[in-house]
Amino acid sequence: MDSLISQGINLAMFGMGTVFVFLTLLIFATQLMSYLINRFWTESPDSAMSSTPNQLNVSPVGPSRQAIAIITAALREHRRIRVDRPR
Repeated sequence: MDSLISQGINLAMFGMGTVFVFLTLLIFATQLMSYLINRFWTESPDSAMSSTPNQLNVSPVGPSRQAIAIITAALREHRRIRVDRPR
């Protein structure tokens, strides 16, 4: 029985050690990728400040009057049915 318990402990330690090593390598790989991205693909502060939505001539897009009327009618109908329905 003692051998079975020691085998179980050995297997648990090997498994936990494997997971620990894998997660440690994953942390280092993530930090390396983050460093490389920040080092080679960052925008300069001047270019980040110059691209505001107002300078790109982007017009605000919203729902048309017809869509608003349809949504309003649907909400009124939904509320009317919900109030009229007996519980």
